[in-house]
Amino acid sequence: MTILLTVLVLGAFFCLYRALRGPSVSDRVIAVDIVAVIFSSITALMGLQYRLAYLLDISIALAVISFVATLALSKYLEGRSLDD
Repeated sequence: MTILLTVLVLGAFFCLYRALRGPSVSDRVIAVDIVAVIFSSITALMGLQYRLAYLLDISIALAVISFVATLALSKYLEGRSLDD
């Protein structure tokens, strides 16, 4: 479990680097979305490791909020309204 968490944290640092240095706005949006997915995964793994069910609920809520935020931001960057 420790190795998996280490790999996820390392991947999050690479994505944060891409979010800070990304050549375009869409690259940055994707990098932030991946960081949110990685954080959600880490939260779920910690919930499994420590047998805390509420961490799994937090992980699911974070994943849903991240998904909706990415959709809204991509529609905004595309220039379309949110009700399309």
